[in-house]
Amino acid sequence: MAHHQSAIRQEHRSVRRNAINKKNKSALRSQVKKLKEIIEAKDKDGAKKLLPEVFSSIDRTVKKGTIHKNKGSRAKSRLSRQIEQIAPAPAK
Repeated sequence: MAHHQSAIRQEHRSVRRNAINKKNKSALRSQVKKLKEIIEAKDKDGAKKLLPEVFSSIDRTVKKGTIHKNKGSRAKSRLSRQIEQIAPAPAK
């Protein structure tokens, strides 16, 4: 338990930051999960439409300091690669 006034303040800030980071990470995970479901369904067009929105969300989360810059870059790279590996639908 914190005894000094500054330690008490730091504890409050820590709890508040933790809640904000948790909210940001949760929102990011939801968007990535939605994109991965589209990728699993092999919908290349739908995935490409959603990709900029997910990239924006990743960049915002990095900017806020919730996730590391390299983790954001790695996630964007992997998602892009997964979308590009979707085979185009056969022409009828």
